[in-house]
Amino acid sequence: MTTQKTGLVITAHPGDFVWRAGGAIALHARRGFRVKILCLAYGERGESQFAWKQAGVKLADVKAQRRDEAERAAAVLGAEIEFMDAGDYPLRTTDAMLERAIDIFRGMNPAFVLTHSLEDPYNVDHPEATRFAQEARIIAQAAGHKPDPGRGYAAPPVFLFEPHQPEQCNYKPNVILNIDEVWEVKRNAFEVLAAQKHLWEYYTRVALNRGMQGGRNSGKAMTYGEAYQRLFPEALEALA
Repeated sequence: MTTQKTGLVITAHPGDFVWRAGGAIALHARRGFRVKILCLAYGERGESQFAWKQAGVKLADVKAQRRDEAERAAAVLGAEIEFMDAGDYPLRTTDAMLERAIDIFRGMNPAFVLTHSLEDPYNVDHPEATRFAQEARIIAQAAGHKPDPGRGYAAPPVFLFEPHQPEQCNYKPNVILNIDEVWEVKRNAFEVLAAQKHLWEYYTRVALNRGMQGGRNSGKAMTYGEAYQRLFPEALEALA
């Protein structure tokens, strides 16, 4: 039985895990964690603006391009990736997909889960991915679901990564992660995503803004940061 720590990222589309959680993925991979990305859709319809500008492009071509990009981006970050092909715009999961996610939770017993915000009026695929992640996390705890007396599982903390327009999503981060040591890795992963070049500089600015806020709140030098909202309370023995 392995004692390696693990982290699980449940994302709607390929770009999401890079823009919003690439630093956390790379940082924990560098520290020896096994990090798995469960990508529910390829982002073939609504998340591939540049790919659709090519004359005569077909849906299967875009899916193949986005899968390739996602696999290469995950490799840059040091993570493994699994796809569910649930479609996007709209994203629709199945019972079989849910069962697979439950098995992943139980098999990995992740130390943390990263996923989308609870709300996003601009992209309903994102909160749908969060709902799916939450349902799998909850059912994985149920002793009567595929009973296994020898199984050890503890429901992990969930951190919601930053949406594209946080103010419109009622998103209030309460964790800023210092990603200085892996920023170049995250930026390299950006540049794998050729179908979304328009977001490269935007998310560089987001990282700089969060880094400034992280330094202000911690009193420690920080240039690049990622924001997260912890979904459940943290239980402590002391406040300091």
